Amino acid sequence: MRLFEYQAKELFKEAGIAIPEGIVIDKVSETEAAAEQVGLPCVLKAQVLQGGRGKAGLIQFASTKQEAQDKADTLFSKKAGKVLIEQALDIEKEMYLGVTIDPTSACALVMASTEGGVDIEQVAAKEPEKVIKEQIDITRGIMPFQVREILFQLGLRGDGFKQTFKVITVLFNLFRQQKAELVEINPLVVTKEGGVIAADGKVILDDSAVSMQKEFTLSRECFDSDIEFEAARKGIPYIQFDGDIGLMCAGAGLTNMVYDLINDFGGSVANYLEFGGPNYKRAVEAMELTLKGNPRVVLIVTFGTIARADVMAEGIAEAIDKLKPKIPIITAIRGTGEEKAQKILEDIGLKPLYDTEEAVKEAVRLSKGGGE
Repeated sequence: MRLFEYQAKELFKEAGIAIPEGIVIDKVSETEAAAEQVGLPCVLKAQVLQGGRGKAGLIQFASTKQEAQDKADTLFSKKAGKVLIEQALDIEKEMYLGVTIDPTSACALVMASTEGGVDIEQVAAKEPEKVIKEQIDITRGIMPFQVREILFQLGLRGDGFKQTFKVITVLFNLFRQQKAELVEINPLVVTKEGGVIAADGKVILDDSAVSMQKEFTLSRECFDSDIEFEAARKGIPYIQFDGDIGLMCAGAGLTNMVYDLINDFGGSVANYLEFGGPNYKRAVEAMELTLKGNPRVVLIVTFGTIARADVMAEGIAEAIDKLKPKIPIITAIRGTGEEKAQKILEDIGLKPLYDTEEAVKEAVRLSKGGGE
């Protein structure tokens, strides 16, 4: 679950990281009062869950109340649900600071760079030496010598060193306490007055830990579609696309392979839904979500071990009986109990396929109007 900027900054403020004076508004009529309170000049930021807001025109600066009103009107017209109005900072220096998980070491990874305020991914790809990385044992926590090493590499001295020492320590502790996948400040600003302030904030919480978070709950504004919101509330991973083949698949690796095969054979994906793991007994809910995306065909590809093939097939039979889909269903159900699974599928009129590529080709053919 990704938080909006204003939510991330609320966490920062509560933890002791300085943020700009700011007010969140829900409508244009609140702009003048908010701008007056935070002071002019000010910056207006659309609260949307996307990167590159500056390049997309979703961050605007205003030096007068009227200009702020006009800019707010523009942002709301771009379907921003909320707008954050903040005091403009007098910037001396910008840095990047983030904490995430390093999948290769299973450690936390603190990243820092003097190249703040830009696309850090581009910096990491083109000039990796400019991104400082420090692996942290997440159970032990970040040690003072590790923070000092990061700060020395950033070239900080004096009061900026002390303030940023606190920010790194607090940010890491916040990452661990919130069970986050990522916490990020970009840019972390050093002002001309010597303050160190989080000018932006990004926090992504582990979806499996959201239910333990008292501060945040899933809301419609966090998702691109009603179906994705409904799936999230049910705990079923679902991603909406704009193609023709509704995909119910077990496991990320198998899903990526099937997705690539669909594209290689000239088809397109309407959605991805995780039908493995804890969801393999939830075929009715899974198929109902998939059908809501209006695909032209549903392709179900699984390899069941712990998630047994025969149990998946039983669920598919129940789903078809209850939902009565009017589009073709193509299956390639393999793994534990697959002999029983094949019989179950045959009994409900489906032709079980054994080869994944063959199943994908058939789904692509049908999605393009080929007869059954």
